[in-house]
Amino acid sequence: MHLHRRLALATATAAALTGGLLTFTAAPATAADSTRVAHADFNGDGIGDLATSAATAYVSGHKNAGTVVVLYGSKTGVSAAKRTVLTQNTPGVPGTAEDGDEFGGILAYADFNHDGYDDLAVGSPQEKVGNDVDGGALAILWGSKNGLTGKGVDIPDPAPASHDFWGENVAAGDFDGDGKADLAVGNSSSTIYLYRGGFTTAGTPGSRTTVKPPIQSGTGGYAYGPLHLTAGDVNGDGRTDLVVDGYETNTDYGWNTNYWLPGTPSGLDASAARALKSGVVTGIGDINGDGYGDIVSGADWDAKDSDGTTVPDAHDGGRVSVTYGSASGPAATTDITQDTGSVPGASEKGDNFGWELDLGDVNGDGYQDLVVSAPMEDLGGVTDAGMVTVLYGSASGVNTASGIQSFAQSTADVPGDDEKSDLFGTDVKLDDVTGDGKADLMVGSFENNGAGAVTYLPSDGTRITTTGSRVVSAGSVWVLPIGIPQFGSVFAD
Repeated sequence: MHLHRRLALATATAAALTGGLLTFTAAPATAADSTRVAHADFNGDGIGDLATSAATAYVSGHKNAGTVVVLYGSKTGVSAAKRTVLTQNTPGVPGTAEDGDEFGGILAYADFNHDGYDDLAVGSPQEKVGNDVDGGALAILWGSKNGLTGKGVDIPDPAPASHDFWGENVAAGDFDGDGKADLAVGNSSSTIYLYRGGFTTAGTPGSRTTVKPPIQSGTGGYAYGPLHLTAGDVNGDGRTDLVVDGYETNTDYGWNTNYWLPGTPSGLDASAARALKSGVVTGIGDINGDGYGDIVSGADWDAKDSDGTTVPDAHDGGRVSVTYGSASGPAATTDITQDTGSVPGASEKGDNFGWELDLGDVNGDGYQDLVVSAPMEDLGGVTDAGMVTVLYGSASGVNTASGIQSFAQSTADVPGDDEKSDLFGTDVKLDDVTGDGKADLMVGSFENNGAGAVTYLPSDGTRITTTGSRVVSAGSVWVLPIGIPQFGSVFAD
């Protein structure tokens, strides 16, 4: 069974609780490209919207068919009151809901058709295409003045015989600097497909090329290729670069390794790829306010850095690496664990610190702030309750000495309680969903035995606060509480 990496975490936890036996390959997670756009805005009202999914939800009796949910921002943030819920059975959405499709397994937003409304690229990485059981599918759903619509187009796999899991990871940006949204699409091979110049409403791209970073393709039944794709301008040249998380190519299994591919007038340049600190989820944002995107990678399983050093994985607590950007690309790097400075908690086996992360400016001071999740953190004797940590940016980079915040469901005025296997922090998002120019915090969890939930914690202009917090449950957005839907385990980049 091939599962999205975050879905695999929660599903494996469910198997442990029920005594079931599940096998899976780890697949990508996501983190926002904070240097690309301030937020997704599907209805053009100037307030950020949150796109998420329940990729393993039942639809019309079909297990793991998948559902996409948009929660629209307002002056009071996101809630279940203003939403759009879409499946592959929604009129106009490409495809048909079937067992195992995982519609919404990956999400990315941009204005692909240049009409002023953000659109949503939706991956169904296990879609059966003809006789290809795990061929994968990718659709773009169009935004409008009424928000995300059921109208969309299929972006077909250009080489279905060469790989599986088409659309298992995607990233949107402007890789050639022409002012039009581009889309990078991954699969189980090391070849990434680059669509430049956006798409017409009929689905025709401006152009399509390929780029091949030095990562391992799927071998021996494992669907590798890129683990994660992240877009952001690291060298400040006005063109979006791409960070590719994957496995190195010189061993059968390989060690996790990451590469920076710079954007150029002709797209991404793999020949100029540079190795980075290891990690399996990455975000890019300008933490120190110098105009260059900084690369933040979370490492929570066995990995080696480019110098051969083995890094802490989930069994040792996890690690986040910050590689600061410069005019020549990636520069100095620093590591952060729960043993660093005043970071809350301690590096304990299985915490998964760095499982998810995101960047956004919480207080509007021009420095991107960082949220890091540890969804398997044990709290007060409760196994895998989960917690998230907010670290603030400054002129000298991430501040690990002071001002740090942490949140769990046991934090005063955070909805809910610490419960076994809640996995608070399966995904995290820092984004302005109130229109005040400050990033608010959204946290996904495995609430209610995998039904899932999204917890909203607003910015008060200077910090993340619990005042005005709320939870959006799976049931409140009409995601059926059958099986393990995992609503809120995937947020759009």
